[in-house]
Amino acid sequence: MTSKDQWLLPDGIEEVLPPDAWRLERARRELLDMFACRGYDLIIPPLIEHLESLLTGTGNDLDLQTFKVTDQLTGRMLGMRADMTPQAARIDAHPLRRDAPTRLCYMGSVLHTRADGFGGSRSPMQIGAELFGHAGIESDTEVLELMLETLSLLQISDVHVDLGHVGIFRGLARDAGLSPLVENDLFDALQRKAATEIDEILATHVSDDAQRRRLAALAQLNGGDDVFARARTQLAGAGEAVLAALDNLEAIAALLKQRAGDVMLNYDLAELSGYKYQTGMVFAVFVPGNGREIARGGRYDSVGEVFGRARPATGFSTDLKALMDLSGRDFGSNGGAVLAPAGDDAELQLTVKGLREQGERVMYALPGQAGDAVTMGCDRMLVKEPGGWVIKPADR
Repeated sequence: MTSKDQWLLPDGIEEVLPPDAWRLERARRELLDMFACRGYDLIIPPLIEHLESLLTGTGNDLDLQTFKVTDQLTGRMLGMRADMTPQAARIDAHPLRRDAPTRLCYMGSVLHTRADGFGGSRSPMQIGAELFGHAGIESDTEVLELMLETLSLLQISDVHVDLGHVGIFRGLARDAGLSPLVENDLFDALQRKAATEIDEILATHVSDDAQRRRLAALAQLNGGDDVFARARTQLAGAGEAVLAALDNLEAIAALLKQRAGDVMLNYDLAELSGYKYQTGMVFAVFVPGNGREIARGGRYDSVGEVFGRARPATGFSTDLKALMDLSGRDFGSNGGAVLAPAGDDAELQLTVKGLREQGERVMYALPGQAGDAVTMGCDRMLVKEPGGWVIKPADR
């Protein structure tokens, strides 16, 4: 590595510089205030935890994404968090241990060993919310509403929400008696809509014609509201769990339309994001011109079981840095600044103090410094006149 290269950041690791850092911070503050107004309590989980805590339950899928280090104090393996959802589940299960529904929100940096779907970054700023302790469609809908309100606050328009339900595929796989390995292969093929591969797997491992047709139909069951009617026809004869999952998804969609109004919903019964830990409704959010999902979430009722306290749970998460690239809001700027001359003038110091109390950004020039007011980002300057210190435009 040359002396020049040592200052370069690793691939997928980025820093945020002014003025974008202020823009990001203002958005963060507004979003947390919005979450608070809706009853969500802020948590700040640690950046690093014992590896077995991070990689249990929800975290099992995160093994390859997690940076691992050895604790020099104990010799135990530690992990740098790659997702804050398992941490929220642990906090609900142990430090809080509430019986009533618990609403938690969080925002902070996570680290990935490889770039994920959120803009190709390995250091997203994850923002999310989780609702523990309620299993009804109302809590699923509340989380979807909060996600939509998050995007609305950032003025991200033309949002498309893909809704699915892992219970449909899981129930069909159980009806067909698929082994975990075959189920995993079929799941992967469904995600890619690989029709030929799907047919080959089913022809090899499912002998019942009706079960084979129902599983194959999932790849085509996507689109608008007509999906539900088509699904009831093509999945007829499936077990009760499959039909109950379809009813659950339709009820959530109906309630969301009632509450959120003009929301663009697409249904994809092969949409199985987070399948290995999700237990119910799942969703992914897209905007035109962006091939990656910009938010994801769903129900994951079993996650708290590994922490000794299984509770219903639903939530969503996204990367605030990626959202800011899509945001239509400018969140203002620092509005320029005032440069005060160097010196110990008592009247000057009182003037500066008063301006700062009014919200002005005021900085002192330093003796012998390079650069004038304009190069320091100041559009005004304090000048001593017979009547006292006054603000005047900076010379350009």
